[in-house]
Amino acid sequence: MIDHEHDLASVRDATERLLADAASWDNASAAEPSRLPGWTRGHVLAHLARNAEALVNVFEGRPMYPSAEARDADIERDAPRPLDVQLADVRATAGLFQESAAAPADWDRVVELRNGVTDSASRVPFRRWVEVALHHVDLGCGYELEDLPEEFVRREIDFLAERFAGHPQVPSTGLRADDGRTWTTGGGAEGGPVAVSGPAPELLGWLAGRRDGSALKTEGGPLPQLPPL
Repeated sequence: MIDHEHDLASVRDATERLLADAASWDNASAAEPSRLPGWTRGHVLAHLARNAEALVNVFEGRPMYPSAEARDADIERDAPRPLDVQLADVRATAGLFQESAAAPADWDRVVELRNGVTDSASRVPFRRWVEVALHHVDLGCGYELEDLPEEFVRREIDFLAERFAGHPQVPSTGLRADDGRTWTTGGGAEGGPVAVSGPAPELLGWLAGRRDGSALKTEGGPLPQLPPL
């Protein structure tokens, strides 16, 4: 069972970790490339701020973004801002997200996200945790997948394995972490079954498109090519 209050606390902690790391930068550091193609660190920070506002919209029954074009334009607009403005925006919008989540609500209700995706409101705090945690890694500031909380790694692998289950481009794939935890995914494409094993952070990195999977072991076929998230 999802504990949204636990996840909201985890979002707060993850946000503070990110802000503490970014506080040591200067404006030039914020303008450096992130690990995401075509995005600077400023783009990542701007995205996190606008995403928090967008999830407030979700909580309050409005469209998450006016349009995909408006979402992208807002990130481009805000990416070049000075570091202090960026960090103040991330902190302020994170506060708005927490404030909106604290309002009395039916956490079992279905909400609409981007591209027509729907989910339980109770899962939104974890989705925000994913945004903050993975984009912290994307900033390329010394915070790595191996630094993520073990609970987060397990749950995000759960989520991504479910997301790719039955996908028409992914053959039947079994995942096994070095600690013995297992998952299954894919199954919609010809081939397989393929067994993929390795450290849990490496599995997460491959599933989330953050690593190429070269540190993973495979049996039964080559490492499947995953579609973009």
